[in-house]
Amino acid sequence: MAQCVQSVQELIPDSFVPCVAALCSDEAERLTRLNHLSFAELLKPFSRLTSEVHMRDPNNQLHIIKNLKIAVSNIITQPPQPGAIRKLLNDVVSGSQPAEGLVANVITAGDYDLNISATTPWFESYRETFLQSMPASDHEFLNHYLACMLVASSSEAEPVEQFSKLSQEQHRIQHNSDYSYPKWFIPNTLKYYVLLHDVSAGDEQRAESIYEEMKQKYGTQGCYLLKINSRTSNRASDEQIPDPWSQYLQKNSIQNQESYEDGPCTITSNKNSDSNLLSLDGLDNEVKVDGLPNNFRAHPLQLDSSSDASNSIDGPDHVKSASSLHETKKANTGIIHGACLTLTDHDRIRQFIQEFTFRGLLPHIEKTIRQLNDQLISRKGLSRSLFSATKKWFSGSKVPEKSINELKNTSGLLYPPEAPELQIRKMADLCFLVQHYDLAYSCYHTAKKDFLNDQAMLYAAGALEMAAVSAFLQPGAPRPYPAHYMDTAIQTYRDICKNMVLAERCVLLSAEILKSQSKYSEAAALLIRLTSEDSDLRSALLLEQAAHCFINMKSPMVRKYAFHMILAGHRFSKAGQKKHALRCYCQAMQVYKGKGWSLAEDHINFTIGRQSYTLRQLDNAVSAFRHILINESKQSAAQQGAFLREYLYVYKNVSQLSPDGPLPQLPLPYINSSATRVFFGHDRRPADGEKQAATHVSLDQEYDSESSQQWRELEEQVVAVVNRGVVPSNFYPTQYCLNSYSDNSRFPLAVVEEPITVEVAFRNPLKVPLLLTDLSLLWKFQPKDTSGKDNEEVKELVTGEPKMIGTEVISEFLINSEESKVARLKLFPHHIGELHILGVVYNLGTIQGCMTVDGIGSLPGCHTGKHSLSMSVRGRQDLEIQGPRLNNTKEEKTSIKYGPDRRLDPIITEEMPLLEVFFIHFPTGLLCGEIRKAYVEFVNVSKSPLTGLKVVSKRPEFFTFGGNTAVLTPLSPSASENCSAYKTVATDSTAVCTALISSASSVDFGIGIGSQPEVIPVPLPDTVLLPGASVQLPMWLRGPDEEGVHEINFLFYYESVKKQPKIRHRILRHTAVICTSRSLNVRATVCRSNSLEDEEGRGGNMLVFVDVENTNTSEAGVKEFHIVQVSSSSKHWKFQKSVNLSENKDAKLASREKGKFCFKAIRCKEKEVATQSSEKYTFADIIFGNEQIISSASPCADFFYRSLSSELKKPQAQPSVHTEKQSLEDAVRLIQKCSEVDLNIVVLWKAYVVEDSKQLILEGQHHVILHTIGKEAFSCPQKQEPPEMELLKFFRPENTTVPLRPSVEQLSNLIKTSLHYPESFNHPFHQKSLCLVPVTLLLSNCSKADVDVIVDLRHKTTSPEALEIHGSFTWLGQTQYKLQLKSQEIHSLQLKACFVHTGVYNLGTPRVFAKLSDQVTVFETSQQNSMPALIIINNV
Repeated sequence: MAQCVQSVQELIPDSFVPCVAALCSDEAERLTRLNHLSFAELLKPFSRLTSEVHMRDPNNQLHIIKNLKIAVSNIITQPPQPGAIRKLLNDVVSGSQPAEGLVANVITAGDYDLNISATTPWFESYRETFLQSMPASDHEFLNHYLACMLVASSSEAEPVEQFSKLSQEQHRIQHNSDYSYPKWFIPNTLKYYVLLHDVSAGDEQRAESIYEEMKQKYGTQGCYLLKINSRTSNRASDEQIPDPWSQYLQKNSIQNQESYEDGPCTITSNKNSDSNLLSLDGLDNEVKVDGLPNNFRAHPLQLDSSSDASNSIDGPDHVKSASSLHETKKANTGIIHGACLTLTDHDRIRQFIQEFTFRGLLPHIEKTIRQLNDQLISRKGLSRSLFSATKKWFSGSKVPEKSINELKNTSGLLYPPEAPELQIRKMADLCFLVQHYDLAYSCYHTAKKDFLNDQAMLYAAGALEMAAVSAFLQPGAPRPYPAHYMDTAIQTYRDICKNMVLAERCVLLSAEILKSQSKYSEAAALLIRLTSEDSDLRSALLLEQAAHCFINMKSPMVRKYAFHMILAGHRFSKAGQKKHALRCYCQAMQVYKGKGWSLAEDHINFTIGRQSYTLRQLDNAVSAFRHILINESKQSAAQQGAFLREYLYVYKNVSQLSPDGPLPQLPLPYINSSATRVFFGHDRRPADGEKQAATHVSLDQEYDSESSQQWRELEEQVVAVVNRGVVPSNFYPTQYCLNSYSDNSRFPLAVVEEPITVEVAFRNPLKVPLLLTDLSLLWKFQPKDTSGKDNEEVKELVTGEPKMIGTEVISEFLINSEESKVARLKLFPHHIGELHILGVVYNLGTIQGCMTVDGIGSLPGCHTGKHSLSMSVRGRQDLEIQGPRLNNTKEEKTSIKYGPDRRLDPIITEEMPLLEVFFIHFPTGLLCGEIRKAYVEFVNVSKSPLTGLKVVSKRPEFFTFGGNTAVLTPLSPSASENCSAYKTVATDSTAVCTALISSASSVDFGIGIGSQPEVIPVPLPDTVLLPGASVQLPMWLRGPDEEGVHEINFLFYYESVKKQPKIRHRILRHTAVICTSRSLNVRATVCRSNSLEDEEGRGGNMLVFVDVENTNTSEAGVKEFHIVQVSSSSKHWKFQKSVNLSENKDAKLASREKGKFCFKAIRCKEKEVATQSSEKYTFADIIFGNEQIISSASPCADFFYRSLSSELKKPQAQPSVHTEKQSLEDAVRLIQKCSEVDLNIVVLWKAYVVEDSKQLILEGQHHVILHTIGKEAFSCPQKQEPPEMELLKFFRPENTTVPLRPSVEQLSNLIKTSLHYPESFNHPFHQKSLCLVPVTLLLSNCSKADVDVIVDLRHKTTSPEALEIHGSFTWLGQTQYKLQLKSQEIHSLQLKACFVHTGVYNLGTPRVFAKLSDQVTVFETSQQNSMPALIIINNV
């Protein structure tokens, strides 16, 4: 239980006090009414004695009474109606609320910190009022009248006669059988005569003389002269006198109204006003109740039972609603009580009470106790007094009490008033009232036995109850509190007597006693036992006290506390005590909050919301309903729907209270602010037939960090080219789409008249759909005008199309249950300035599916009850994005700091040009190496001209706009027939197999020294694209060499003609996706020709072998490939002719076929080389068809140069340079150069494809780049086999640098050797046994340095296999020659071979060693042997 102001030792004596009746004459009542008080009210503040009182018990022992209080009340002849008492208690509880600003106790239990009000004043008020308003009953005498004050005024004509009348009146009320109420303690009631004297108006001497007369008649002990009203009412304002009455009158107890009671018809006659009160909701404290004025009748007591209704309406005052109670309080505070009384009068009243108690009441009680004691002794024949007999009863053997269940239901048994059992009870009650608890306990105990023996259960329960209380209150060493007495009493009252009021009194007293003994668990159990359906208010209060018991235990039971608080709140709610219900739920919420008990939390929040709404605490209601919706709810869909509708309904009411106020923040749907994306620019146009718009950037594309890095690099590349190779320090990559991955630390730039799209990510956490209507962005804009002054226009709500910023409104946006959905909202800036996007504004509503009401499906929008199904409220949600965590400086690393995120704060800049790019006939699938011609259309859709258009791509070999060569070659008719992409020339069929020579410079094709081949200027006419203008340019594409899907990124860069300070350039992106399928695989090798004849001059011919394989699988529909032309391109070499042995001129390759070609290559003429710039390439075309494709023109040469440049870009291993090794390295370089060749081959082909029963001709080209003699080169990159796994080897790195050595292969290419001899030689062996054959050995120096050569003829073939095949022979003459060959010199040696018999011989046995002349270190190695030189020796 909660803490109380009074301890239980104070509470019980104050609850059971001697009752005194008061009967006043009209005149006496009038005198007290001058103070706005009845006589009983006048005495109330002074009814407690200020000093101890003594009396003697029946044993003549002195007994001290402390803090005695008496209760004086006007006589009421009608028992209070249960309904009136209930109403009163209800009012008392609702009138007592927690004090404002009351500091609550903080209780820490486990991990709970609870704010709990330590006291419960409403419970104390309830208990006090309940105990005071208990009607008197026959089975106990505690609240029966012991005495009666008869009050008359000194101003009456015959006061003494008036006293006689009052005395007779009292006698009639007590002894006439018409009056069963009030109850009187004993027939011989003490009468005390009080003469009231008005000091200010009355005659004092007359009063004194009347008082003397009274003393003569009634004795000095039985009468009193009370002087009041010492000051006149008009002097009331001069000095402040304390008002001790207000605190008592505000308690509004039954006794306060007794003086206004108008007879037996009170309750019934008041029906009309009562119904009018009870129709109120009992909550609105400001309701003024008419019909119950606070005026007073001249005569308080109308004994006549036929009192008419009209009189009674303005009399009774205790039938009040909770609202009128508040009014009464206010009225009471306005009225000054005791306005005519001075402090002396206060003292006189106090003195009067003392005198009455000392002289009248206590002697009367003492005498009555003695009489009762004597009667009992005489009747029962007991020993001298009960008091001395107590021990006997207790020491004797105890008779076991019968359990209640065994006792018959005889609660209806009534004793006559003079029954000895009742006399014991009377004596016990009297002793109890004067705090003589020992004697009281003895009597109760005795009476209890008697009653139980008689099975008078109501009487027995009363005796048990008071025996338990007396036992507890006994002074000295008290005996243990007999709680079982109370339990039996409660059970009897409740189950047998069906009297809940008495049971409740038992529980209130017993719980208080148990609490004082810290037996909280027992107290709680007791309180919970009495909760029942018959009284919600009682159940609520008791459950709340039980909850306080649980929290006050030694180890607090927090969850039990919370659970019982919820139960109490529920019962308060049923009892109409909305404020208390709300308070209970709020206190319990502290326990359930955030502990994962989501359903309990939802229930509490829902109830708090409802109660707050009923109490018009709308903000609290909204907050509670908001909690239900924003937590991840585990409720069913129907329940969530109900919560949502309730929330919308409450919100609607809140918003109607302040329609012009700021828009409220809505809790639904959730917005993932960090996922907000902002896109600057127009939406992409859809494809229109063959026209396909550039992909650019759009919100439909997923963010990919790798690709965004690629785009950034491309932009940096083109900006560097524009700025002469340096990226400016203030360069910042263009971002069209801002998201959580982009760098949002700067204010983004948007262009005026170009839309800004904000994508907001909504999520509906509920299982019911949400409908957002009139959804738009909320923004603030600060325009900049030309003068530079700022003026701010804040736009909160969209009211039409403003001239600064246009706002798009989405009329309906439905989010299904538990769905995440994005909304794209647009703004159209029409003015430059600073824009701040604050959030979104919308109407939140819900769509109800077809609900069935009484079997009829109702459509959304119809009303059922107070909710419309499509109810919606307008509100907003802010977009607040937290920036990235800072982690750069030490301070940032040690603390948690976040950078700014400015994606929602764009700066609107001046107009810029806007480019749109369309691709026409752009293919999606190509064969590897296929050439296709497409067109690109550039359109300027803005109002500003654009210039400086460039395109940059990581794959420049994929496309070309054509070089700027002005070779005007006539197109052959067949080329135009087949829409060929190449420039072709019809050729003469006689010029077969010989090369047609042309040349071109790579500079013309954008591949110059130090240039960036990836950045390609777009050849716009006049380099400017005017507003609204469009240009179509041809674009040739070549399928990449690897098969598969290729994503090729193009970045178009352009600038405004008018330079802008903020945006220097703009970009447009396009990603082309091309799927390539296999076509041809070309592999080529080059080797030195051994032939000596050389029409073009000196030696150095080479043979080029080209293998072409058709690797195409038939899925692509390709029938066959025709090799139409093979071209060479080199700075130093050119094809001379084809040396194909086959006579078949047409080179066709069906699927999986392989063709072999051999070409002779010769060096370009010296004079050609000399006059060339180093970038001049010679093209030689060998044609296999009827027309020549000019390989040095676009697009053939473009793609050749592009592939060449991408090849050259591959990193080459450069040897490191050290001075001491310089000569060595030069030598190595010279040797390496011997085996190098820079010959490039272009294979041009046509493919015949059948598609949709039409034959198409595709064309394409493959490139092979030959670097080294004897090394095979391929047109497409070869797949590398993954190396086998090897064991890890650990070694210490050596410091010695390995000397650079050329490979054996490179060394063997220094000298080219060839033998010249007759193929067969006839010799008559029978004439001459030795055959001599002259042989010429030709030595050719391939390097550009002098070479020392040693020719050794002593070498014999030792392997037996070789001897079997080729016979043995001998060289004659000098066996070793030493020569020096100058740069590229050719030298011939005349040798003789000697044969002894016929056969086939291999002459290739001379060994040739070579070294560079100026080298000390001999890189001496055997030079490569040519293929076997076979000679046939015949005998003739």
